[in-house]
Amino acid sequence: MTIDDGAGIRAGQQQHWTAMFAANPDMYGTEPSAAAIHAAQHFTTAGVRTVLEIGAGQGRDTMFLAAQGFDVIALDYSDEAIAALKAKASEPRPGVVTAVSHDVRAPLPLAAESVDASYSHMLLCMALTSVEIHGLVAELRRVLRPGGTLVYTVRHTGDPHYGTGIAHGDDMFEQGGFIVHFFSDELVKQLARGFELAEVAPFTEGELPRRLWRVTMRKC
Repeated sequence: MTIDDGAGIRAGQQQHWTAMFAANPDMYGTEPSAAAIHAAQHFTTAGVRTVLEIGAGQGRDTMFLAAQGFDVIALDYSDEAIAALKAKASEPRPGVVTAVSHDVRAPLPLAAESVDASYSHMLLCMALTSVEIHGLVAELRRVLRPGGTLVYTVRHTGDPHYGTGIAHGDDMFEQGGFIVHFFSDELVKQLARGFELAEVAPFTEGELPRRLWRVTMRKC
């Protein structure tokens, strides 16, 4: 598989994630990630009400954000993940959760300037080419209201797994069936065009440990 085989990458990764979610309910646990806790604090300070979460998975961060009172539109391309999200969303919480099946390579199913903030934990560093990532961030900018906040986390080129496993081109490498696009400083800077880049904060998570950046930007 090469970088030119976009359809093959997309189909293979979607099937892999769906199988993993089906076999592992609450695959990442039920506690929110550190990134979601930080984002919620930032969103509260900024007066955010509506949050678009992309790559929501089985919803550990989604449900946390809703519990903090945010109305969350949660997108994922795994039918297993969406089914889990909808089941959890039926439980009462201060915020409303709307779970939608969507592949982020396609235009986002929202109107322009319709959400206050966007959040994603490691979605942008999945099996997306740089061109697809640029297109997605442009779509996020379109649906954010003026002054809206975008918080995302990604693994970067300082991660121990960078350069290991099966190379797919464009800084994408596969380990254990999962393809990761490792971000460079330059890619972060390019994606910040049209935004105010407020913060790029390094942190670690999980085994190895994985090395990530938490990026916070505001729409200009």
